Amino acid sequence: MHSAENDGEQHQSVKLTINGLPVSADTGMTLVEAAWQGGVPRVTSVGCMEGVCGSCRIMLRRGKQVTVGLACQTFAAEGIEAVFLPPASAPQHHYEIDDFKDGWDIHARFQDIFPEASRCRHCHGCDYACPKGIKVENGVAQAAAGRYRDAGETFFECVMCELCDVACPELIAPAHVGLFSRRITAHFHLRPPNLINRLEELRKERSGSSIIESDEE
Repeated sequence: MHSAENDGEQHQSVKLTINGLPVSADTGMTLVEAAWQGGVPRVTSVGCMEGVCGSCRIMLRRGKQVTVGLACQTFAAEGIEAVFLPPASAPQHHYEIDDFKDGWDIHARFQDIFPEASRCRHCHGCDYACPKGIKVENGVAQAAAGRYRDAGETFFECVMCELCDVACPELIAPAHVGLFSRRITAHFHLRPPNLINRLEELRKERSGSSIIESDEE
C-alpha cells in the first residue's frame, strides 16, 4: 500500500489565499498547483504552459512581510496570501541583433539602446527582487562597462520574469540588458564557458558509452 508515510514524507493541509480566493492545499504543492486546485483560472498560451518560463510572477505576503517571487518555486504554507502579477508590458528597447555586423560598434549602440543603464543608483532593488538569486546589479554594471560576455554569464539563469525591471527606479530593464548581453555574446560566437564545459562533458559521456558498447561486442 502506497502512502506519503512510506515515502518518508508527510504533507499537511494548509489554508492560504490566492488572488483573493481561499484555497486549501498540501504543503508539498507549489503555488501554481495550489492555485489550479483552488479554482484559480489557468491562463494558457503564456509562460510554462507554452514552454517559456518566467510568467508566474507573484506578490507574496507572510504576516507583515511582503516579497515577490515565482509561484512555480514557492510552496504552499499556512496563512500566506499570494497574488499573481499581470504580464510585464512590452519592452521599450528595440533592436535587431542581425544588424550587428562586427564588434566595434556594440558598445556605442548599447548606450543608444539602454542609455539609462549607466544611471544605476546601486539601490540593490533588482537584486532583492530576483527570485533566482542573480547578482542583477553587477550584471548591469558589467554590460554598461562593455563586458557583455561577463554580463551574459551573470544573467545565465535569468528566466525573464522581469521582476527586476519592476523594482528599478531608473527604469533600466535589467532583464533586457541581460538578454541583450546573452544575445550579442551568442551572435558573435562567444559561447559561455559553462555551456562549453557541459558540451564537453556530454561529448566525453557519449565517447565513453561508445567504447563500452564496442567492448561488449
